Amino acid sequence: MRTVDYSTRDHADHAVWPSPFHRRQAEHNRMKVWSRWCDYLSVPAYWRADMEYFAGRNACGVFDLTPMVKHRVDGPDALAFLDRLMTRDVARIKPGRVGYCVWCDGGGRVIDDGTVFHLRDGEYRVCSQEHQLDWFLANAEDFDVRVVDETHDVAALAVQGPTSCAVLKDMGLAGIEQLTPFGLARFDLPGADGAELLVSRTGYTGDLGYELWVHPDHAETLWDALFAAGELRGIRAMGSQALELLRIEAGFILAGKDFLPALHAVRPERTRSPFELGLDWLVDFDKGVFNGRRALLEERERGSRYRLVKLDVDGNKPATDAFVYRKGRNRSIGVVTSAMWSPSAKASIALASVETPHGLPGEELEVEIYYQRELEWRRVRQRARVVENVFWDPPRRRLTPPADS
Repeated sequence: MRTVDYSTRDHADHAVWPSPFHRRQAEHNRMKVWSRWCDYLSVPAYWRADMEYFAGRNACGVFDLTPMVKHRVDGPDALAFLDRLMTRDVARIKPGRVGYCVWCDGGGRVIDDGTVFHLRDGEYRVCSQEHQLDWFLANAEDFDVRVVDETHDVAALAVQGPTSCAVLKDMGLAGIEQLTPFGLARFDLPGADGAELLVSRTGYTGDLGYELWVHPDHAETLWDALFAAGELRGIRAMGSQALELLRIEAGFILAGKDFLPALHAVRPERTRSPFELGLDWLVDFDKGVFNGRRALLEERERGSRYRLVKLDVDGNKPATDAFVYRKGRNRSIGVVTSAMWSPSAKASIALASVETPHGLPGEELEVEIYYQRELEWRRVRQRARVVENVFWDPPRRRLTPPADS
């Protein structure tokens, strides 16, 4: 059984839609600038990206997750179906838990990454960067499973930062402090006559944080309750530019930037495998057959072409789109995929894809940075050291219960 259940609200005839939080976002959006994320209007920065970044690191930043693509997968074969698609053992994601996953084509190239929410027995939600409905349905032929694109039926907010738990407690979510990382809990949304609020202890910032999921009809009620509770705890709306800084510090990858999704690639050799993205821990060869298994087994035997690395770069110029070189050599061995000046690490940091065998922790490389100053382009070649750990990983991210900060 294969079913496509598009939203009862007709989004198909519109190029871009306002989020269910749009009216509240507009009140906070001093810049009056909007961008597009999938089917929705999104906010790059409400006021200043750097101040929104500091809210996410030092207080509580709120980001609209509604545009994230969401699929509902249920039916008798839901687990078997997802286990066939994903490289990790989905059976280990128990009801009430969330797992990070990647899925590949037959050649072992990554199509996308995302989170799998085990909502109830036989009922899952898969969140991803790209629309995956066609791919999911093409692989559902022999499974008794229903796959529904529910992107427009679920509104969501990411609530991230050291005071995020305290804000949710002040909002009336009793016991939220006992929710463990990657856990799920259900609450009655305050002020919404018993409407369900699903809360996951997940996020894209590498810090203490939660994601809140609710029906779009109650989106503004959720926003108002959240910001009223966080008024004295530094709560601030946060745009995509601030989130980009936070995720790079945490070492999280982004589809279309740190890797090219396999289904969108013109040249297949430009794609990456899970091994080439540092996601070998998500590949479980013991669980049985899954898409790309044979190709990944062969890659494990012969070795990978590339390695995704974290770089600590000298100087204060972000190494955006920089070429990577061996020290003192002139042949490029890779390229920087994401870069920033990190206010928390007080350093220029980057993620880069480099040819193997290069990129082992401690190796010294060089990056060629171009930047513009006073209408003149300049080039500088800076030392870049490969580091093993991410640049931001505070203990509070894992503490249960977390402190109120």
